[in-house]
Amino acid sequence: MLRLTALAIGLMLSLAGLNPARPASSAQPSSDEAGVRDVVKRYVDARERADAAAIEALFTADADQLVSTGEWRRGRDAVVRGTLASSKQTGGTRTIEIQSVRFPSPDTAIADGRYAITGGAQGDRHMWTSFVMTRGKDGWRITAIRNMLPAK
Repeated sequence: MLRLTALAIGLMLSLAGLNPARPASSAQPSSDEAGVRDVVKRYVDARERADAAAIEALFTADADQLVSTGEWRRGRDAVVRGTLASSKQTGGTRTIEIQSVRFPSPDTAIADGRYAITGGAQGDRHMWTSFVMTRGKDGWRITAIRNMLPAK
């Protein structure tokens, strides 16, 4: 699954005209990283409130999400519907702790972090997550999320 995810992210970057092998610039202003981290925080907060409008506002129209069960949600509407249905079905409290943010280009960010669901119907779950974001005229928006179960 991890290899498939790495290939998917590499393909997304290639399609966007970016070179995933190029080192990320460390000269990015800290306001960019703070903006990306804020979007992840607002995503978690909106999801915990089951606020469809707030979740929708964080995503690009063509966003997609590949979740740890293998479900692939394509398009903002499918991401919002799937997000709300998943939260309702599994319950629990979700937290995302971003470990790193890098910028393959000035208007593209990849945020990787630890994703936990505690107190859910399936017990506690600990995963990894990657957010791909693009910056447009309205600021940073999520264009892709990849959730992964850790290798054992």
